[in-house]
Amino acid sequence: MVKAVRAQKSGGPEVMVYEDIDLAPPGPGQVQIKHTAIGVNFIDTYMRSGLYPTPTPFAPGNEAAGTIAAVGAGVTDFKIGDRVTYVIPGGGAYSEARNAPADRVVKLPDGITDKQAASMMLKGMTAQYLLRRTYKVQKGDTILFHAAAGGVGLIAGQWAKHLGAIVIGTVGSPEKAKLAQANGYAHTILYRDTDFVAATKAIIPEGVPVVYDSVGKDTFLKSLDCLRPLGLLASFGQSSGAVEPLNTGLLAAKGSLFLTRPTLFTYIAKKEDLVATANELFDVVAKGIVKIETSAEYALKDAVRCHTDLEGRKTTGSVILVP
Repeated sequence: MVKAVRAQKSGGPEVMVYEDIDLAPPGPGQVQIKHTAIGVNFIDTYMRSGLYPTPTPFAPGNEAAGTIAAVGAGVTDFKIGDRVTYVIPGGGAYSEARNAPADRVVKLPDGITDKQAASMMLKGMTAQYLLRRTYKVQKGDTILFHAAAGGVGLIAGQWAKHLGAIVIGTVGSPEKAKLAQANGYAHTILYRDTDFVAATKAIIPEGVPVVYDSVGKDTFLKSLDCLRPLGLLASFGQSSGAVEPLNTGLLAAKGSLFLTRPTLFTYIAKKEDLVATANELFDVVAKGIVKIETSAEYALKDAVRCHTDLEGRKTTGSVILVP
């Protein structure tokens, strides 16, 4: 038996219960991981609430770090005691231990702590594919990133600045503006007080080549207005709600714009892409280009309070649960 937090039905944070569950030995091609730190992401709330329908009961959480406790038949890449981390869709991480497919797990290099790994894998690999693959940021680009003080935003700001970009970020408070500015953002816009379209155009009148938008409903249409002709909107989340159906003729009217709704799990579906993405993230962190700081820790048993704070916008940066 191990302790886990499971959502008994779809709903608010209160549907999650801290309870005992059975954990079988790892099957063929699996490893069993004893968690030391568990990453918390907004997608966890989407799954718990039913926005992303998930059969219940289930343990939320798509990422964690820990050590290999057992290996199943046919697994040759890992041994008991190896430090590892993973991002696996579908939940299951809010637990003291779990079984996972070995081909979705990567070894942690020396110099990166378990808490750093749990704080950065989903967010950091998301920043990697957005900046390096969805739109390959070039030196001299001026780009717009919403939720600049969030977990992905803080990593992306540092990384994009290193790539030579001028980064504009939207934030919800002066405190979050200071945090974003300390993490690579040349300009911050208080979106509650200021029209971010007008503020962006004041910085770059022709518009930006790319907008990275994880907010969704509240920002989507205005994000299109920030783009230059032939610009790209990468809509990679919906913390304010789902985007309304779009008449694609609007993309033509606003300058032959491009729109994509990418997900990390598509970008790392192949083992080689997972390893390459993780290794590039490990490299920039190990070199100090991107600094990873865990902004808040909660005990696993306090996951309800954690989700309440997350959805109440009381957290910034990376949040973890500790078994």
